[in-house]
Amino acid sequence: MAHTTFPSDIPRPEDDGACDHLTGLQFPSVSLPSTAGNSVDPSKLSSLTILFCYPRTGAPNETITDEWNSIPGARGCTPQACSFRDAADEFLTYGVSHIFGASTQDTPYQQEVRERVHLPYQLLSDEKLEMQEALNLPTFDWQGKKLIKRLTLAIEDGVIVRVWYPVFPPNESASEVLKWLRTKPERRNLSTREENETMRNLQHR
Repeated sequence: MAHTTFPSDIPRPEDDGACDHLTGLQFPSVSLPSTAGNSVDPSKLSSLTILFCYPRTGAPNETITDEWNSIPGARGCTPQACSFRDAADEFLTYGVSHIFGASTQDTPYQQEVRERVHLPYQLLSDEKLEMQEALNLPTFDWQGKKLIKRLTLAIEDGVIVRVWYPVFPPNESASEVLKWLRTKPERRNLSTREENETMRNLQHR
C-alpha cells in the first residue's frame, strides 16, 4: 500500500491525557535542525506557528507491516504531511507565519520525503529528543527507537495556545487546525505582499 494512503480499519488512538499539560506553556528554547540547512528555535518565532509532530515517514521502498498498522495512531504520517502541503496557502490567509513538521528522524531522511512529496514547508529533526524531553511529549518505541506520538501545536509568540491530540484521521489534520483558525477571534487576513513573505518563511526557515 502506498505511503500516501492508509487502511480504513486502522485503530483509532485514544486520548490518554498525555498532552493535557501543554496548553499555555511557554515553548522551551530548543534549536532543532531543519531541512532548510539551518536550525530553528520555535520559541523565538513571532506571530503564529503551527508545528505538527509525527512518528515517522516510511522510505520509498519500505514495506509497511501489519505490526505498524496495528499501533493506534502510528499509520498516516505522509498523508498528514500532505494535508498541510495542500492547505498551505489557506493557512497564510489566517495569519500563520510558520508551518513545521517534526519527528525524531534525522535531517537527511526528512529531506528525502520533503522533496519526494513536494512539501512547501520545512521539517525539523528532534533526533536527540531535546524537544520531546523539554515538553514531555508522549512517545512510543518502535524497533529500538523512540518516536513521538502524533500531535499538533499552535504556538503564538512562543506560547502554546492550542493542542490537537490525538490526531485522527491523520489526513484531516490540517483541516482540523483550519477549523480552529476560522473561529479564532483575533485572526486576520494577510495582504498579498504579506502572503508572499510568509510563503518564503515556510520554505526557507
